[in-house]
Amino acid sequence: MSAPELLLSNQLCFLVHRLDREIAARYRPMLAGLGLTYPQYLAMLALWERGELTIGELCELLYLDTGTVSPLVKRLEAAGLVERRRRPDDERSVAVRLTDAGTALREKALGVPGAMASCLLSGAEEYGSLKSTLTGLLARLESSDCSR
Repeated sequence: MSAPELLLSNQLCFLVHRLDREIAARYRPMLAGLGLTYPQYLAMLALWERGELTIGELCELLYLDTGTVSPLVKRLEAAGLVERRRRPDDERSVAVRLTDAGTALREKALGVPGAMASCLLSGAEEYGSLKSTLTGLLARLESSDCSR
């Protein structure tokens, strides 16, 4: 082929796609033991970190739209991990907070990040370096107009 830039194996986006699929495959059994999907796990991480959040705040933190987050939160509520309620100061806004069961699940989830890190990285130094690289790439893409 006379255009190596068009080889699938040379595409960074394809490597990221494959990495995403492999990471999701490794998370699946760990999170199944917690009764969570990966998107639900991300929502729970946000709630464990921040406490009560509105649906809009969750959308913002997770980079997802309300059409994705609202059903996800409803499933977490059906599982007894969170509760939703209208905010008294703004009836249009729905607040989400952890139940006692949702708070207790945090302890069971403590081993997940370390287990994933052991699959991906050789240690804390590599973690810091990779996190820095990925953060830099995201910042560059978010501030770039190359695709617009």
